[in-house]
Amino acid sequence: QLQIVESGGGLVQPGGSLRLSCAASGFTLGDYLVSWFRQAPGKEREGVSCISQRGDWENYANSVRGRFTISRDKSKNVVYLQMNALKPEDTAIYYCAAVQRTYNGAVSCYNDMDYWGKGTQVTVSS
Repeated sequence: QLQIVESGGGLVQPGGSLRLSCAASGFTLGDYLVSWFRQAPGKEREGVSCISQRGDWENYANSVRGRFTISRDKSKNVVYLQMNALKPEDTAIYYCAAVQRTYNGAVSCYNDMDYWGKGTQVTVSS
């Protein structure tokens, strides 16, 4: 069965850090461009970050650039999202998604994804 599972969410104080993991089963994540999305209550889902198949290109939303870092570990079939300097406005459900597509800038990152995880909750609050 082909699936994506996110983990690593939780409650953290403003200024804190979390690392989200995106693990795939049934397929090789390294063959896919992988993106992170988030959706806060009452808001539309937004693309946060993506990484190319080889891990040599990355894209970030303006709201997280400089604070979040995406990476992949092909040996573990996992993609990570390191989130530092978290703010209350980062509170959302974070989703991982994958698509078999060559990276071509932001336009290639956040549309028509092939596989989605069920999400992990991130809450930033004091």
